[in-house]
This record gives sequence, structure tokens and C-alpha cells, in this order.
Amino acid sequence: MFNVSCIQLTSDNNVFSNLEKTTDLIIGSIKKKADLIITPENTSLFTFDHSELLEKAEEMNNNFFLESVSRISKSYKKWILIGSLPIKLSKKLLANRSVLFNPNGRIANYYDKIHMFDVKLSNKEKYEESKKFLAGKKKVLTKLPWGLLGFTICYDVRFPNLYRELAKKGAIFMSVPSAFTKTTGEKHWHTLLKARAIENFSYIFAAAQTGRHYNDRLTYGHSLIISPDGEILNEKEKGEGFIIARIDENLPKKLRDKIPSLKSN
Repeated sequence: MFNVSCIQLTSDNNVFSNLEKTTDLIIGSIKKKADLIITPENTSLFTFDHSELLEKAEEMNNNFFLESVSRISKSYKKWILIGSLPIKLSKKLLANRSVLFNPNGRIANYYDKIHMFDVKLSNKEKYEESKKFLAGKKKVLTKLPWGLLGFTICYDVRFPNLYRELAKKGAIFMSVPSAFTKTTGEKHWHTLLKARAIENFSYIFAAAQTGRHYNDRLTYGHSLIISPDGEILNEKEKGEGFIIARIDENLPKKLRDKIPSLKSN
């Protein structure tokens, strides 16, 4: 058994203030006995402006934000997943990347978001993530002390085959750090996440952005921790903060033994 925390933020385009808020909430989670802490998509920097992303994003090495989180991880001996931040790959290319730190403060693994959020919700609301980020190609799992974690980010949740492949490879936990729009969140957020949990008998850890951001974008919030049988173990509807739940790493196997649906395609 262990405790997982999902942090909820309203990030903006100031990396330093975002780091300060994130740090406070990570430490707050740790004080509440969290063993694994997960932050949302766009934790360090939330902006639509491609030139601003290129200007403020850093490479993985000598990355101010990541180095700060590494020190916290090492100091408190905790697993910390930064749900995503922009990572500079070259002068003109960025990745939307999840980065996991182990309790020694070292990067245990990272994942680049595979599915780009290119949608037109209305004449006034459209998103073209592929114009800002290079899509990832690699499915990523990492061994935690309690079992395998499968990495995903936000829009990935609409592609069940990704989760199926991760579960078939042994993942019993799925991270889904997100910045879901208010528009789509109200319609689909809970249903999609509960479906991914139930069909794979996997825990879902979905840390989310929330509220009105500096650029007037509205994100849905409702950070969720969901059990492998679809029960919502904890939820934060709105506002910045965090939620914690107690996780039984043996439950996925028990459910998979009872209903062996993962053995079929």
C-alpha cells in the first residue's frame, strides 16, 4: 500500500511563480504522507504563444525547473512526476514531456506526448498542438516500488489502444496529467478516465489544470484518482491544491484474475 497525490494548478506563463506554487503543493502533499506526487500537464509554463514557448523552454540538461524538482525529490526521498513541461529539442522544436524523478533525485524516465491536440471545438475555440510540439513515438513504462506505471498525457486518453498496450505490458497504474478544456471536460472527462480504468483494471492518476488562465483559456480541473474498478477514490473539483488516496497495488491483479479480458485482443 502507498499514497498517491495529484496536484491541481492554474499555471500561467511565469515559470518562476509556477515553480513556487508547484513546490509548495509538492511539499504539502509530502507532509500528508504522499509517496508518489503527480503534477498536471503544462506545470511549468502555460501559453499558446509558440515564440514564448521557444524563448522560455529549456533543454533537459541544465533545466532550472527540473533541477529544482530534483532537489525536492532527493531531499524528501519521494517519487515525483512532473506531468508535463515544454522541453527544447532544438532551436525550433519542442516536446511536451512528462518527467519522473526517483527518490535519489535522478530522472527515472520520461515520456513525450504521442497524440497532439489538434481540434476545432467551435469557430472561436480551436487548438493546434502539432504546430508547437513534436509528437512522441515511444510508449513508456517505469517500474515503481509498487508496480509498473504507464505514462500518458491529456489527449492520449481518447486513444484506448495506447492504454491497452501499456496494460498488456504490465502497467497497473496510468498517469494522465492534463489540461483538459472546460468545454470537453464537462462532456467527457469523467467518462473517459473511468473507461480507461475499468477496461484495463488499472489505477488512473489524473492531475489537472483548472480555472481561468492569464490568456483567458478555461481548463476543467476535477483532478481524479480512480481505482481499477472505476471507483473515484478522490476528486478536486476546482481551485489549486491536491488530493491524496491510499493505493492497493494488489487490486489490479485480483480484478484481472477474475475477469481476464486483457488476455484477449
